[in-house]
Amino acid sequence: MAAVPGRAQRQRGRGVAAAAPLGAAGLGPPRVFAPLAAAAGLRNSLRSFAARPGEYSETVNTKIKSLYWRPPIKPKPNMCIESMPSEMLMKIFSYLDAVSLLCVSCVNKRFYHLANDNGIWLKIYSGCFPPKRTIWKVKSVQTETGPLSCAPIQDRKPGYWKKEYILKQIAAVTTRVMQLVKPVDPYTGLPSRIKKAIKASGLSWMIVLKDRNGKEHVMEQADLFFKDTSVTIFWYSASWPCLDILLSLKLFGVTPLLLDQSKAPSKNGPRRRSLIAEYDFSNLTESNVTLGADKLVQLFSLDPGLLVGLWKGKNEIAFVMASLHYHQLLERSTLGSATVQYVLPSNKPILDDIDPEYGLHDYDLHLDMHSGSCTYLCGTFKSLFCRKGDIENGYLRLTVVSLKDNTKHVPLIGTVGLSWETDAFKGNVKDCYVMDVTLLDETRKPFWCFSAPVCMELSSTPSSLYDYMGCVYTTDYADAEGKVCVELVWLEETKEYFIVSLVLYISTEKVNNWYGTNY
Repeated sequence: MAAVPGRAQRQRGRGVAAAAPLGAAGLGPPRVFAPLAAAAGLRNSLRSFAARPGEYSETVNTKIKSLYWRPPIKPKPNMCIESMPSEMLMKIFSYLDAVSLLCVSCVNKRFYHLANDNGIWLKIYSGCFPPKRTIWKVKSVQTETGPLSCAPIQDRKPGYWKKEYILKQIAAVTTRVMQLVKPVDPYTGLPSRIKKAIKASGLSWMIVLKDRNGKEHVMEQADLFFKDTSVTIFWYSASWPCLDILLSLKLFGVTPLLLDQSKAPSKNGPRRRSLIAEYDFSNLTESNVTLGADKLVQLFSLDPGLLVGLWKGKNEIAFVMASLHYHQLLERSTLGSATVQYVLPSNKPILDDIDPEYGLHDYDLHLDMHSGSCTYLCGTFKSLFCRKGDIENGYLRLTVVSLKDNTKHVPLIGTVGLSWETDAFKGNVKDCYVMDVTLLDETRKPFWCFSAPVCMELSSTPSSLYDYMGCVYTTDYADAEGKVCVELVWLEETKEYFIVSLVLYISTEKVNNWYGTNY
């Protein structure tokens, strides 16, 4: 009995039968996929090499590699923006705004010259400051001023319209700020809208730490608090430089060169620096006063108005705090240079030959004691005076709160302590705070102003007052122009401090220079 062919044999038979007519018709053998054909040839070669082991190994490797060979791809030529033609770069620059153009001009000399093109800057200038068209009529002859875009660009030096645009932008911001600082608070003698003026100018503050290798470490402000007469700025970071290699710290006011009111000031755009103060950090822990401490940090005070917090046991910076009084703050933060501080204009004395005690009376004091968002005392004391007999050791004595007059004793509100903060920790140093003093002369002009961190120290002498039974604390501050002495009593029953004595000592040299007197 004949065997029935299997399914695989029937399929192979049909494949061969279908291929035969194609060859018979003269169409040639059927096409075979190239990799399959190569693989088949490789198998045949391997069978023949198996009979002769050790031979033709190089040929086998070559055929194996040929299966994965690809034609080499020609590398594309390197296209860099700096290799572009000037005409193409100018076209690209024409789509940038003013701030981006100023940043591009800092890349290299070629970009600087291209970004100074008068045509680009004239377009920006005209878009921001559209020309005013005026009509002149003289004897029935009417002439109209042409548009600014028709101005001869070729007659101007490169960068002319760039300079004009920057100057006009600065003038516009200055005018806006001057209008905001005109209203004066009758109690403090300071601009009443200074917070809005700071925002309108885009003003911020930064510190630059310089180490022994000459490297500068720039820190941007992290937080700030506005009070009645001062602003407190905090800087904290996880990447402070090592304190042992630091030489100095510089405090700058920073304003954007071109301010866009619709956007927040950019830290990467062109900015101007104004040096406010410089501090020596070479012997920070040895040459400066320890203000206070808590479980985590120790505070060191540097004049004027700087506070440095160091981690306990590590000698590393935790945070830096600066307290800036509003008096002449905008001028100090904007009108100085990166290396020279703004010098306050000297007061022109008005002589008075009639009053024998000219310059000794009609002072007003505005006193603030605060920390962060907490305010412990905010008050005004009027009509302060000093008799000629009270002038001693080169100081005028102005008694604000008398120890004997208990009707003028003032309480402090809340628990006194200096709040601090970093990225990971918060704390409060007990019995420390920021004191703002604003002393006005008889014409209500700021005479002596400062803002500084201070502390309360436990006095060794007991209280001599019968109305207050408790521990006595003192706070002292001194600079080249005067001194402040405060005496406080802690009442355990009500858990609050009372100011029982407050005396200002003003330098006679300061008074003589201000009033033209000779005390």
